[in-house]
Amino acid sequence: MEESQAVMEMIKIIAKWDPFQYGEEFYETEAVDVVQAVYDKDRADELAEAIQDIFEASFEQKLPIASCLQAAEKLLLIKESSSCTP
Repeated sequence: MEESQAVMEMIKIIAKWDPFQYGEEFYETEAVDVVQAVYDKDRADELAEAIQDIFEASFEQKLPIASCLQAAEKLLLIKESSSCTP
């Protein structure tokens, strides 16, 4: 998977996650911030905390860390698959 494809896939995952049930099209800004965090973090627990912080800053509500961790693991898997291809 190419990096641009990986980024698009990550954005789709974040949209489908829809953590506040506002609709998949509602998280464009947060999705961009989360994708940046994916490339800044290599550990799922650190990424989960970053995701939690991003959404809390936007919505003034704290997401459960377990939910953020599930998303982080999926996103890191995509990142890893994009970096393993020539």
